[in-house]
Amino acid sequence: MSDEQLHKLENTLLNVDGTTPLHTRFRALFTLRNLANEKAVKIISKGFDDESALLKHELAYCLGQMRDESALSTLSNVLANESEDAMVRHEAAEALGAISSTTSLPILKKYCSDPERVVRETCEIALARIEWEHSPEGLQQKEYLTSSGYTSIDPAPPSAGSPMTISPAVAANSTVGDLKSTLLDRTKPLFERYRAMFALRNIGSDEAVDALAAGFSDDSALFRHEIAFVFGQLLSPRSVPPLLEVLQNNAEESMVRHEAAEALGGIATPEVLPHLKEWMSKDGAPRVVKESCAVAIDMWEYENSGEFQYANGLGPSTIAV
Repeated sequence: MSDEQLHKLENTLLNVDGTTPLHTRFRALFTLRNLANEKAVKIISKGFDDESALLKHELAYCLGQMRDESALSTLSNVLANESEDAMVRHEAAEALGAISSTTSLPILKKYCSDPERVVRETCEIALARIEWEHSPEGLQQKEYLTSSGYTSIDPAPPSAGSPMTISPAVAANSTVGDLKSTLLDRTKPLFERYRAMFALRNIGSDEAVDALAAGFSDDSALFRHEIAFVFGQLLSPRSVPPLLEVLQNNAEESMVRHEAAEALGGIATPEVLPHLKEWMSKDGAPRVVKESCAVAIDMWEYENSGEFQYANGLGPSTIAV
């Protein structure tokens, strides 16, 4: 990509003219993510002065997915900024876990005692992920984690011994009950429960979707938000009813409702569009929910047009420059 094209993407992402719609900025962001080079990292890192917590959350997510260690300093600074929105700090911690450098261990350990539950829980999971990736099991599964049918770098690997394919099988279905038990067991470490979550995602059967939906009853907003994220990857119409329930719940945390909205946009069935439009403009709805619905509507429209493909329901994979 030429320097001129990169400059255009930078101007779009940073909203230099002050009039660029958020969903267009998202397209620029995910184009930069797919470039996966240090220039793209530098451009994305400039966006953390923005007023939108949703955008900054996505910036951190993309930096983690790129796994470029040049982003570690920026992500550490975001995590350490206690005046930043907790949703953004959480994503910075998760991104540090995704990059998986042992140099991030001290700062993650420091914020395991953060006053914000979502931050300290994310740091706990990120620490466990880094330790796992450098363990014998992690080294053995490295090839799978980079060749999985899902392109994301997940905050936890699937449970040991779980099916590694996306398509359901008879043998896989027999494990759903055990995985659900682990998923819902609040006495177990979050990292272990996340591993069950991603194993259920990989199974992908109706039974697995139902098991995942049961996770919306958990008392951890971080956990519930990850369930919605996984539904955005699975793209199963069976998950639409529980996702709509989450989106419409005024008592639910904004970060969970945000993830539910984007998942619905990626699933893109006809019945979800009126709900996304309603919450995009609903009086009193949190900003992050409104913005997520606006992005989700853009996802819905493109999924139904066939003109543009989003990557795993998380954002566009390319943009014209």
